[in-house]
Amino acid sequence: MLLIDLARTSAAVAADSARLVKIRHLAELLARVGPDEAEIAIAYLSGELPQRQLGVGFASLRDLPEPRLAATATLSRVDDLLSRIRTQSGPGSQAARKALLEELFASLTRPEQTFLSRLIRGELRQGALDGVMIEAVAKASGAPAAEVRRALMLRGWLPAVGAAALSGGVEALRAFRLEVGRPVSPMLAQSAPSVAAALERVGGRAALEWKLDGVRVQAHRSGETVSVFTRALEDITAQVPELVEVVRALPVADLVLDGEVIALRPDGRPEPFQITSGRVASRTDVARARLSTPLSVFFFDALRVDGADLLDLPDETRHAELARAVPPELITPRLVTGDVARGEEFFKEVVGRGHEGVVVKSPDSPYAAGRRGAGWIKVKPRHTLDLVVLAAEWGSGRREGRLSNLHLGARDPSGGGFVMLGKTFKGLTDELLAWQTERFLELAEGPVDGWTVRVRPELVVEIAFDGVQRSGRYPGGMALRFARVIRYRPDKTPDQADTVETVRSLMI
Repeated sequence: MLLIDLARTSAAVAADSARLVKIRHLAELLARVGPDEAEIAIAYLSGELPQRQLGVGFASLRDLPEPRLAATATLSRVDDLLSRIRTQSGPGSQAARKALLEELFASLTRPEQTFLSRLIRGELRQGALDGVMIEAVAKASGAPAAEVRRALMLRGWLPAVGAAALSGGVEALRAFRLEVGRPVSPMLAQSAPSVAAALERVGGRAALEWKLDGVRVQAHRSGETVSVFTRALEDITAQVPELVEVVRALPVADLVLDGEVIALRPDGRPEPFQITSGRVASRTDVARARLSTPLSVFFFDALRVDGADLLDLPDETRHAELARAVPPELITPRLVTGDVARGEEFFKEVVGRGHEGVVVKSPDSPYAAGRRGAGWIKVKPRHTLDLVVLAAEWGSGRREGRLSNLHLGARDPSGGGFVMLGKTFKGLTDELLAWQTERFLELAEGPVDGWTVRVRPELVVEIAFDGVQRSGRYPGGMALRFARVIRYRPDKTPDQADTVETVRSLMI
């Protein structure tokens, strides 16, 4: 199949907001793709690269070669070149990656170049999320969507599941099993504004667990072989030797556990998230990194114990199996209660210790791998700031033609200007997008036909976020985590926006 077919389908999906129409466009293409390219097609249309990271910066995608007039690039050839780019290393690798990238883009038409550059940048926001793609795979293959979801839960990689469904139908989907050494997509939590709201949603009595600001890990053990995977299903076994030792020392030799690793200070309070994530990401001199930044592990769920799969069992039963396999000091602290006052007291204690909040878990909930199951609800304290919009970026997909991604700044009294803290496009309704596009164009300073439109710093926007972390990416040396728009504040002027020092005081 040609890449142009995907580019056209992607454009059609982005142009229509109706879910059923998106599914139809995707299913029509998937019904035509060959078995050798099905996994590539599903990955690309889901906005993912099978290679994960290419080592290619945004600057490399700015000056593209002149496009071809005729579309001839196949999915297999494109994927092969991307794999070759990914594997370049050592002296001369940067030049080699650049040459391969130019070779690839020189073979593409303009629509293909646009599609692929957005895919590589991670900006292919066209509405083909997992839920839509699952339905499209089901429609194209004739398999029930429930079978596709079940297989995805066990395999953890939709392109592989979709390719199996397209080639082998239900029988191929049912061949997927929970396998030690192959990670499954982790269960995720929905959100609630308070402990009371979360308890009401799960029906009263529930387990409240500490929500740690660490790195999610899935630990697999078969005999003496231990493997550790991240939330994104990446193998980090070599990077977390202390976790490997902990799992290998457990009395059970066949298991799969869900948990978090986190760097703690001597007083037991958590280090900033970037300290933990930086340690986990480090691939060089792990022994030295371990000495300077040791990791602690806390498990909160068991997917398999003693060779028995536990995914479909209730949380209460899974936790009992976890307690049988893991000593108490390695289990995430939790309180089982239906009393709102006790729950709120527990929540305040956890936040007071420097952690993110709590996860409220229904005792009856199965492990809904890869989904935000209704049985898990996270509660975190919400921080807000009043910041100034400094610029906005043109959107893509369903936001094409609208100014979307906001550049956010805090007031700098000493310098008389504003210091950028990050960007966000989250929380924007269609009405806000339409309004702000019109308003930003009125406030524009400079050209409006590029990727970013700079605006006069006159609009104040209320932003919710989960925390402030150190960052060398922005001038202030810090960035907001998970920033999202609450509302614009026409009642406030820019000189009433929050200051850089206020933001810095919130930094972990």
